[in-house]
Amino acid sequence: MFKVKEKIIDLGDGRTIILETGRMARQADGSVLLKMGKTMLLATVVSAQEAKADTDFMPLSVEYKEKYASSGRFPGGFLKREARPSDNEILVSRLVDRALRPLFPDDFHAETFVTINLVSADMDIIPDALAGLAASAALAVSNIPFNGPMSEVRVARIKNKFIINPTATQLKEADIDLMVGATYDNILMVEGEMKEVSEEEMLEALKIAHDAIKIHCKAQMEFAEEVGSTVKRTYSHEVNDEDLRKKMWAETYDKSYQAAKSCTSDKHKRSESFDTILSEFLGQFNEENPVNTGLAKRYYHDVMKEASRRLVLDDNVRLDGRRPDEIRQIMCEIDTLPATHGSSLFTRGETQSLTTVTLGTKLDEKIIDDVLNKGTEKFTLHYNFPPFATGEAKSARGLSRREIGHGNLAHRALKNMMPSDDENPYAIRVVSDILESNGSSSMATVCAGTLALMDAGVKLKKPVSGIAMGLITDKDATKYAVLSDILGDEDHLGDMDFKVTGTRDGITATQMDIKVDGLSVEILTKALHQARAGRLHILDIMDQVISEPRAELKPHAPRIEMLTIPKELIGALIGPGGKVIQEIQRVTGATIIVEEIDGHGDVNIFGENAEVINAALSWVRKIVTVPEIGQVYRGKVKTIVQFGAFVEILPNKDGLVHISELEWRKVDKVEDVLKEGQEIEVKIIDIDPKTGKIKLSRKELLPRPPRPEGEKRNPDNNRKD
Repeated sequence: MFKVKEKIIDLGDGRTIILETGRMARQADGSVLLKMGKTMLLATVVSAQEAKADTDFMPLSVEYKEKYASSGRFPGGFLKREARPSDNEILVSRLVDRALRPLFPDDFHAETFVTINLVSADMDIIPDALAGLAASAALAVSNIPFNGPMSEVRVARIKNKFIINPTATQLKEADIDLMVGATYDNILMVEGEMKEVSEEEMLEALKIAHDAIKIHCKAQMEFAEEVGSTVKRTYSHEVNDEDLRKKMWAETYDKSYQAAKSCTSDKHKRSESFDTILSEFLGQFNEENPVNTGLAKRYYHDVMKEASRRLVLDDNVRLDGRRPDEIRQIMCEIDTLPATHGSSLFTRGETQSLTTVTLGTKLDEKIIDDVLNKGTEKFTLHYNFPPFATGEAKSARGLSRREIGHGNLAHRALKNMMPSDDENPYAIRVVSDILESNGSSSMATVCAGTLALMDAGVKLKKPVSGIAMGLITDKDATKYAVLSDILGDEDHLGDMDFKVTGTRDGITATQMDIKVDGLSVEILTKALHQARAGRLHILDIMDQVISEPRAELKPHAPRIEMLTIPKELIGALIGPGGKVIQEIQRVTGATIIVEEIDGHGDVNIFGENAEVINAALSWVRKIVTVPEIGQVYRGKVKTIVQFGAFVEILPNKDGLVHISELEWRKVDKVEDVLKEGQEIEVKIIDIDPKTGKIKLSRKELLPRPPRPEGEKRNPDNNRKD
């Protein structure tokens, strides 16, 4: 019934990847089950036979989904079923999309859907590094036109050794964590984080990753031949008019070049200049002399793109008049929003980020409940891109994948510079609201995030800045230009978007998308070193505003005190049914969180001001204090009995003052000296090592009366006269 084909990829280190087709999802245009250990990914691809009318782009959708059953778990929530994609699923979908999209033919416009499901999960095998290979293999065994194959791998450096697709356990010790997507010949996509590594170390990681990807690509080529899927479907998704194309170039190129050369820094004025040229061209047509407007706009886009690119390559001038390595004007400020715990406004050209920092408790930490990852995250960063940032007249409806991706990049840029848990008791949320945008808004978020964190008094290890690099290449020659701090137009019209973040001492994160074949090591090296110069320039400007974190939190920022208590005292602090800790919180107004960590109690006390903190801290310390012989306490008389009185010296800790320990004189009746509810000072004179019972004395804190003349002290008992 099944015609199953398999391809085994030997990774050379004892591990193998198996690609299988013909057994599952046979009605899809292409399907592959990828197996590595107990991990299995089912990738399917389906493409419409015809393109929709007036579609002049590649309508590709990539969905990566993790099934909870793959790891033997129930989904959370009321419905107990997989719902909207998690941030992790969206990020993996974007990784695959960014590597696949450039490989479809330029004139292929049929709707295409790539779906990758994690159906079985080995908890130590990270599936995101396998998703790209599974998707590409599904395309390879289909009849869908595709200029692949490609694959993706994770390269990590662990103890100075590079490892391809390390385990989750190994990755915890890595100082380089890069995802790389590539064909056999060219790198397409890079994304990852590092702990202040050099440009040369990053280039070495890319080379090692690409060597591993070549093995995957060769296996896919052989697999496609074995399956018999080397012949792709024929299609015709574009209508062209060569006469119109020639007329467009002849009548608009020179005007477009001059418009590009006007070098205005206002993107709206520049856009209006280009639009005017197109409008004038279309104005010569009418009902008697019609024109295909959609086709004319497509041809004009090519004209405008070439004019803008030639300006850079031939005149060494960019659309806004800058030199290739010149960075736009930068303005920084902190404490922009005085009621927040920390804030900043970072403006670079026409890109602006208003960023805030909020400090919270463990209760505010982000809860992670992914298929392969459960826990909490202390540091979160959110990125918002409203339509008004680019002058668009539309409402903001929900989060886009782009917002999640850009926020993740900025988060990775900053997270390794955040203080350790021992130095920072707070949950920290950074929010970047992009107020205007003309390129590099994610890098503006990194810079603004650094400023706001230092404004809040968060002890960042080092300031971080970011810059987006671009590339313009001449396809017919060896001429090229690497651009620093690219505009939105340069991102769209150029050949590369290469974002690099870091400190003065090294790179902390990167993201690269390449649109051309054959990006040389020479160009990559130049881009990285030019990015470093730009990064340092930006840090110099930021340093003029704030060079290190504030010494103290702002007066209105919440405070946290941390205590470590013996494990056996956790119950006493919480009390039966939480009675004790709830009373402390109710009376003082503080928030108290108690956790057992590594065999001891970790206590966090969170309050709005010092008075609240001190009241709760004093109360907690009384509960967790371990009584010692010789200590003096002010306690309350709880119960009077015939032979003495029980005094509460600490919350829920009583000791006995024997009647003989009340005063130096002989006391006949306890009530003659004490009353219930009375506060007295007492001293611990003994603690029974077996029962823990505490013996107290009041008289030892009282002045000793003089002896009657001639009376001698009893040497056998110095407590009796």
